[in-house]
Amino acid sequence: MMHGLLKRFPWMLCAVCLAITGLGLCGLVRADELYGRSQLIERQIVWLMMALPLMLAIAFAPTHWLRAVSVPTYIVSALLLVITLFMSPINGSRRWIPLGLFDFQPSEPARLAFVLTLASYLMYRDNHRTLKGLVPPLVLAMVPMLLIMKEPDLDTAVLYLPVLYFMLFAAGAKTRHLVMVTIMGMACLPILWTQMSAEQQSRLVSVVIQRDGGLAPTGDGFHLHQSKQVLALGGFWGSMNQEEPPIDDPSAWQLPASRTDFIFVMIGEKLGFPGCVTVMILYAILIWRSLLIARRTQDPFGRLVITGVVTLMSVQTILNTGMTVGLLPITGTTLPLCSYGGSSLLTTYAAIGLIMNIEMHRSYDVAGQPFVFRSTSHRNAA
Repeated sequence: MMHGLLKRFPWMLCAVCLAITGLGLCGLVRADELYGRSQLIERQIVWLMMALPLMLAIAFAPTHWLRAVSVPTYIVSALLLVITLFMSPINGSRRWIPLGLFDFQPSEPARLAFVLTLASYLMYRDNHRTLKGLVPPLVLAMVPMLLIMKEPDLDTAVLYLPVLYFMLFAAGAKTRHLVMVTIMGMACLPILWTQMSAEQQSRLVSVVIQRDGGLAPTGDGFHLHQSKQVLALGGFWGSMNQEEPPIDDPSAWQLPASRTDFIFVMIGEKLGFPGCVTVMILYAILIWRSLLIARRTQDPFGRLVITGVVTLMSVQTILNTGMTVGLLPITGTTLPLCSYGGSSLLTTYAAIGLIMNIEMHRSYDVAGQPFVFRSTSHRNAA
């Protein structure tokens, strides 16, 4: 059995993930060159050495084990989110649980637990094809969303909505019902605006009123201005091909959160436009290969899990890269597999392990059969 699993191991998927993480390490090296030596590179490598065994353990685990632990994992993650609200605030937010050697961020694995639980709920049901049947999946999403918003972390909470939407779509929810829910959600946007903090509102406004060149503005517009400026200072081919920096003023290179939220800028500044394109191509390959695996599998749980994971990574990638060039507001969303952060790296590699598991445990004796729900197939058989 082990030999058969190794033959189906998705080596390309693993190589693409390692390449993305390698580019992230390159960005950390450049950040150290610009802003001073740190130990984050060594820490990220340690996190990677922990993430790879976790990915492999999940990849080789029996698939029915993953279904069995989905609901308990969801409950534990919700309890951890509650505990987080009682922690001491860091920079005005309660997002981490201190564990001595590192701080654990429960909102990262909570998203993956939600994907597993929702996939387990939807895999053999068809009540979500009614408008009333959309309520239980919405409740599953709202519990972690509300807890994360209390931290406060609106950016992470909002990620649950596209994951919920596309998983329902993949499970066969009626399009007209999803459109109705979307319209109702858009109608609530003015209410959401009133509930946003002044800082969150200013992030949205800064995208509309952004300007290039000149002195850096104050407030949230500063991050966007500096992000585009540092990216431009690298030039088309990047600073690695420059004999000397184009500007000697240290303030021109200032960029907060360069190792986390703006790691894409560090890669672009160092490797130029080719480096940015390489990053996007790698993410495109990762998403494409994952969707191929979802298409091949006949297991509804596996297909739904991959749909949720791919949606999560895709939205994060779009939000992160879009905000660095001024196409989207600064959200604080990290770049999967690339930004510094132990909780994020472990969770993302665990998600990749789920995709690998679905590919490796794909049963050949059901190949060619349509993707159907058990309840539907039973009615047809009757």
